[in-house]
Amino acid sequence: MNLDRTAAAAWLPRPLRAYHWLIALWTLTMICIPIIRWVVGDAVLHWSVIANVVLQVTAVIAVLVAHLGGRATARIVAIVVPLAWLVEFVGSTTGFPFGAYHYTAALAPHLGGVPLVIPLAWLMMLPPAWAVAQHLTGGTNAWRFVLVAAAAFTAWDLFLDPQMVGWGYWVWEEPGGYFGIPWVNFLGWLLASALITAAVRPPRLPFAPLFAIYIITWFLQSVGQFFFWGMPGPALVGFVGMGIFVVLSITRMKAEMERR
Repeated sequence: MNLDRTAAAAWLPRPLRAYHWLIALWTLTMICIPIIRWVVGDAVLHWSVIANVVLQVTAVIAVLVAHLGGRATARIVAIVVPLAWLVEFVGSTTGFPFGAYHYTAALAPHLGGVPLVIPLAWLMMLPPAWAVAQHLTGGTNAWRFVLVAAAAFTAWDLFLDPQMVGWGYWVWEEPGGYFGIPWVNFLGWLLASALITAAVRPPRLPFAPLFAIYIITWFLQSVGQFFFWGMPGPALVGFVGMGIFVVLSITRMKAEMERR
């Protein structure tokens, strides 16, 4: 009996690999959102967005805890979340650095006019962008890492902003040239994400699970916006934007494997 239990336990997920299940659950949620919306209607979008963010950020935190430990992860969370909230509060209040915009009541609850889910969205995508940048630049200390991380993170907004504006979650005072989004918004994303990255100075990160989250986001956003959400323009541009970092990362992986 004990031998049977030992053998069975060997096939069960280890505690430090629980994030595999979280990533799978988050992926399934992403896939189900357009199906649930088709069945139930737009009323489900609010809770679907929140569920997606909560599951993804939980998966990211689980990856960080498994590979960095609780203290290092808590430090990252303690820096990213307040700074992301502050950036969004300043941005929605003053128009700097993204341009003039404001949040609607659709993503309640809010703190200082900023939906509480928004800083969590920064936390769910910054570590995957850091992992990509670390892989491409070879470290996390050089200025190149900060710039590549900011660019990899900003590429995600090529999908995000048109979709969230289309769903009525925030409004631009003066719509711009990128499917209604001002171009300055992307400069603001580059600046803000670079500053937060520099403030965190992330340690060496696990590439594989965080890259998996990055690549799943890229693929499902591309498919979802093109086929389900009626946004073929942002789908194609985002596919190319994030896809550049996906292709570069895979190419580097292949090169490293060949050297071995």
